[in-house]
Amino acid sequence: MKINAVAYTAALATAVAAGSFAAQAQDMKFFRIASGSAGGTYFPMAGLLAQVISNPPGARTCAKGGNCGMEGLVAIAQSAHGSVANVNSLKSDQIESGFAQSDVTFWAYNGTGPFKGKEPLKKLCVLGSLFAEHVHVVAGVDRKVKSVMDLKGKKVAMGLPASGALVGARLVVGSYGLDEKKDFTPEYVKSKTGADKIRDGHLDAFITVTGYPNASVTEMASTQGAKLVPVEGAARDALIKKAPFYSADVIPGGTYKGNPKDTQTVTVSALWVSRNNLPADLHYGVVKGLFGNKKAAKILSNGHAKGKSITLKTHNVGVPIPYCEGAAKFYKEAGVYQK
Repeated sequence: MKINAVAYTAALATAVAAGSFAAQAQDMKFFRIASGSAGGTYFPMAGLLAQVISNPPGARTCAKGGNCGMEGLVAIAQSAHGSVANVNSLKSDQIESGFAQSDVTFWAYNGTGPFKGKEPLKKLCVLGSLFAEHVHVVAGVDRKVKSVMDLKGKKVAMGLPASGALVGARLVVGSYGLDEKKDFTPEYVKSKTGADKIRDGHLDAFITVTGYPNASVTEMASTQGAKLVPVEGAARDALIKKAPFYSADVIPGGTYKGNPKDTQTVTVSALWVSRNNLPADLHYGVVKGLFGNKKAAKILSNGHAKGKSITLKTHNVGVPIPYCEGAAKFYKEAGVYQK
């Protein structure tokens, strides 16, 4: 996995500049945040969270103009394959936290859906709800794809293996009665690779589940052109019935160049998840470092369009399993806790 060098280097440099890193290294706590691939929304958002909740030993205190995160904490954003891979990494204690779609979180916790036949992951717990993720069905402008049904006979990128994007893509094509093994040729690559392959004539479309604006779609729309394909009607109703964590929504017109009208689709919540075999005070500290941090809102909103969506008011949107003990304690103290 790749480490977010910006968050990591900045945190260490602050500590070293204070002249106390070596003396206080034993007090430093590392907290990894597994995200998604570069070009998506998870990775830059994990980097912003890492910046917000970090406050390494020797750094200036919040009161003196320094970071307002958890004292002694160095958070590190890591690129990964996404939701399914992240919950599996939590299962094996390889990471401290990660991002995951609410449907994937529910299925992993209960051993259902894509996790059917596997032991329920009961040590999985939620730190908070972050932002909405929208299904993006994106086609090349010259590929004559106006509906999901037009993907029949095409070459389509479905997302990386062990990603929530792949789970969502399969729900979409399945709701339209398409079989990825028979009706079209699938490839299992990230959205950035999918966009590149569309440009080079090797693919016709890709499907991903991501917060908008997505960097890969933005770049594609601005260079080669991109056509957003709607997920709507009876097929959308069938998808929501099968996966009730999804709801009807739109990608607003003008989000991407060349797509001036709203695009009908479905959305699911992105959650920040962890494991309950970590200390409760650690979870309390990182959640307080996010929602009890007077500098957080400005850093998040300036860093990414989805940063404005991360608020204490919406911490519980789409949360289908229990909170981590320390997170629940913070929300109770803040007067916003809901079971």
